[in-house]
Amino acid sequence: MHNVAVLALDGAVPFDLSTPVDVFGWARLPDGRGAYRVRVCAPAEEVDCGVFTLRAHWGLEALAEADTIIVPGSTDPPENIPVAVLDALRRAAADGTRIASICVGAFVLAESGLLDGLRATTHWAAAAALSAAYPAVEVDPDVLYVDNGKVLTSAGAAAGLDLCLHMIRRDHGSAVAADTARTSVMPLERDGGQAQFIVHEPPSPDGATLEPLLRWLEENARRELTVEDIASHAGLSPRTLNRRFREQTGTTPVQWLYRSRVRKAQYLLETTDHTVERIAAQAGFGSPTAFRERFRAVLGTSPQAYRRAFRSDARTG
Repeated sequence: MHNVAVLALDGAVPFDLSTPVDVFGWARLPDGRGAYRVRVCAPAEEVDCGVFTLRAHWGLEALAEADTIIVPGSTDPPENIPVAVLDALRRAAADGTRIASICVGAFVLAESGLLDGLRATTHWAAAAALSAAYPAVEVDPDVLYVDNGKVLTSAGAAAGLDLCLHMIRRDHGSAVAADTARTSVMPLERDGGQAQFIVHEPPSPDGATLEPLLRWLEENARRELTVEDIASHAGLSPRTLNRRFREQTGTTPVQWLYRSRVRKAQYLLETTDHTVERIAAQAGFGSPTAFRERFRAVLGTSPQAYRRAFRSDARTG
């Protein structure tokens, strides 16, 4: 069984702390067995979480036994992190353990040096501070999470759910991840990044008016649609459409449409034996070449490599 250690430090954000405990705890394999063993560990017997005091059953030795370590956000500044914690994280990383942070837990990973030379994210409100304090880290404030293989970081609050589901999908395939997402009352994958949650100006008084249009785009993703086509259906000018799309989704209509097609292709790669050529047509791409190029641009891998990584577990489910 895959061992997950959730590291509790003084000032731990309760939501960040509970997210991996619950999400990994809810994950079930197709035969009903738990997919993970979750332990909460701490450098001291008691952890001050502000609104409550947590008594941890495991110490830092649990980090050495873990396959995955999760570092939740903490309100304490990085300079207060015990040296023993930083050393334990460095040893675990050297041993090949997967280490992930939620929200401002990225500061702990940065302080340990594990993010040097890597792309990372954190809560958008803390991104500038992370970048200023750790110039060796490439901070991307616009994404929900960043996966560097063995080192992962997520944005604030609910983005920790996205990251945990992503890791479950990596470990056990989309069927197990989708079942866990349903238990969490959470979509398996959300569109856009943190940009959709950053308030730069007062929101439009008519609210999230794009929801019917997004559903229409999902239903018509196989069609060759231009910005003008989409704007016409929405009864908007292309300029107004683009502005509202960026305000409400953090991306453009065309990019959202491309991502919708890639999601459809992912599902077909995971759950069918269809050829890449057939999937390209089913998902709405003009040609297999265009499909491969767009798929690689979005996911950083080829359709065939993606199928090899995810199909077997997904089909088992």
